[in-house]
Amino acid sequence: MAGRSPAARLFIMADEFAAAGREAVPSLGAGHLPRAAGATIEERDMQEDTDLEAAWAAFCDRLKVAGRTVLRPEAPAADLDRAEGYRYLTRLLRAGLERSVEFADPDFPVFYALSHETIKIGSDNPDNVYRNAVISGDRRYRITGRLGNAELLSFGTKADGLSADGDILSTGEIDIGAMAVDADGRFELIVARDPQPGNWLPMTQASSMLLVRETHGPRTGRIPAEMTIACLDGPVRPRPLAAATLAAALEKTAAFVDVTAGVFADWMVRFQEQPNRFSEIDQAEWRRIGGDPAIFYLWGYWTLEPDEALLIESEVPACRYWNVQVNNYWDESLDYRHFQIHHNNRTARPEADGRVRILLSHQPMAGWNYVETAGHRCGAIMWRWVSADAHPIPRCQVVKRADLAPLPG
Repeated sequence: MAGRSPAARLFIMADEFAAAGREAVPSLGAGHLPRAAGATIEERDMQEDTDLEAAWAAFCDRLKVAGRTVLRPEAPAADLDRAEGYRYLTRLLRAGLERSVEFADPDFPVFYALSHETIKIGSDNPDNVYRNAVISGDRRYRITGRLGNAELLSFGTKADGLSADGDILSTGEIDIGAMAVDADGRFELIVARDPQPGNWLPMTQASSMLLVRETHGPRTGRIPAEMTIACLDGPVRPRPLAAATLAAALEKTAAFVDVTAGVFADWMVRFQEQPNRFSEIDQAEWRRIGGDPAIFYLWGYWTLEPDEALLIESEVPACRYWNVQVNNYWDESLDYRHFQIHHNNRTARPEADGRVRILLSHQPMAGWNYVETAGHRCGAIMWRWVSADAHPIPRCQVVKRADLAPLPG
């Protein structure tokens, strides 16, 4: 499916499935469960069983289609990359089920995380605690919480297209610096289409996701904020699960896996055209896939032979925060629990002139701001400038590791 738009990937045609030796996946929209007038309860139950069986079969077939992403010709064929690719799909499946099945009711929203230590999507930031909630543009919500020790905290409403075209468009943003917070760090935030007194996070009729980014400097000693969300004008109790609801949720989940994997695989194709450098891409493209408007994103593709390292150097503008991280080919952050795969303005040691130098290498180098490949030969790399007064493009140079000298500690 290389080269297809995300929307084209979403609508898999019957002849493609036939060519793969499978039947076409039926559409499973919310209205796909017709009921004959005057049917008995037993007849309706039998029809629902048939429809759910078809929904389950289509769900499984769409997951098979998503598996083709791992085998795209431009993707690396090493055992590690292939294994991580299929593991990535299982992680997306876990995230998709939480997003579309377990926490999918906008009348009874719950904070969950689409990205964390073992679910990773689109260059997830190791410094972040992420929270997501499913919302509806025709409701109002109240978020109550108490701050921890994060350096940054932002809230955004999004029109979530991860099960359709892959876009996640911003419909409202607010930063904790613009909010009233009491002396104990407690706050209340109203999410609504119309302006509200006090702290207000805008949304539109199209809003369907709430995204919270909480950024910490060092990972050790972090104290995340406490927060809950409640709908202000929904029903008292949730409705029982309907067959049509589950069928639609399964369709959304499988589409989420397929579309999300394809979107970021397409990005990697673009980055591979200019390896070992950061791509200068219009920031509107990052914001279209859910990027924070306060962040300037720089993405790239790295590839190194066993005896090589990538030396990265940049001026550091006045900013609230910056970081650099190493990802695998599937644009998942590498395992930051056990490997040194990122640095930020709190952890990297600057040069005497204020510049910062980062060394990406297969083995540690004493004294350097070192980030490791964790056994990979290629992958993605991300640099973020947050609320910066300038956005320099870090310079990259492939060097022989043997030519580098250890730096004083």
